Amino acid sequence: MTATRFFSDNAATVHPVVMDALVAANRVDTAYDGDAISQSLDAAFSDLFETSCEVVWIATGTAANSIILAHFVRPWQGILCYEEAHIEVDECGAPSFYSGGAKLMTLPGSGAKIDAGALRARIAGIRQDVHQVQPAAISITNATEYGLAWRPQEVGAISEIARSSGMKLHMDGARFANAVAHLGCAPADVTWRAGVDALSFGFTKNGAMMAEAIVFFGGSGGAGVRELKKRGGHLLSKGRFVAAQIRAMLADDLWLTNARAANAGAAALAAACHSRLMYPVEANELFIRLTAEESAKLRAAGFDFYDWGEGAARLVVSWDQDAQAVAPLAAAISAL
Repeated sequence: MTATRFFSDNAATVHPVVMDALVAANRVDTAYDGDAISQSLDAAFSDLFETSCEVVWIATGTAANSIILAHFVRPWQGILCYEEAHIEVDECGAPSFYSGGAKLMTLPGSGAKIDAGALRARIAGIRQDVHQVQPAAISITNATEYGLAWRPQEVGAISEIARSSGMKLHMDGARFANAVAHLGCAPADVTWRAGVDALSFGFTKNGAMMAEAIVFFGGSGGAGVRELKKRGGHLLSKGRFVAAQIRAMLADDLWLTNARAANAGAAALAAACHSRLMYPVEANELFIRLTAEESAKLRAAGFDFYDWGEGAARLVVSWDQDAQAVAPLAAAISAL
């Protein structure tokens, strides 16, 4: 454990329970996704979400998002999302690549949440003819790219617009666990009960080695999902090692325990930032105001983090960094 790393939870350690599960999975079994662990995922997630689920394991969040969206749209259609959504600025065009050309149609908002009014206006302004791209899906991120949690009623407002326009609603849940830990609600409340059709459930940032879950609510995503996975090069021969990580994270709610630990560390760090905070801290990310000189002082003291444009920085607390681990950075910020 280190007190200096606040660059990204992608760099966090793997939880020992997950490591043990990988060792236990190191035995001969059916290849691809026909093994017993992979086959158990539908039932495990159905129990967690209190509804019938179809679950497809995948190794990366980019692939999870892209496969879901490619399944929901045709190449000539569009995907509505926030203007700084991960799928727009951090996935190298993967959603368009997987879908064969579908267009990302960006929208403004606050704290990386789509503004519902802007969403309605954008949809209303699209002519219903062959000359304009017709959106077929909406994508939101929970927790958002600025660390805010979507409330069930907020998701419901977006899903109502989606339904009335005949569109699907996708949730990028790279930090879904952190959002649920903050909200204190059932996972179902902020997903399918609020109108979400499919979720990219992230585990890698939260204690897994490399494991994400594509979750379709209401039974099945339909034909074609697994073909998209295979065609995109993500059907791993020894997929049981991905499935084993996911089952380990679900057991005894380790996914939620880890997220609560990361959130608690972020809250402790936020207490030292005061007026520097650019957004409320609702997950495990902090966005703070720092001058170039202040950033240099923190780095000279051994702390690493992202610069976030001029005069700002992003700090990310991982599952393996508790309040004690963040205390040195909190003290250093307070001393600036």
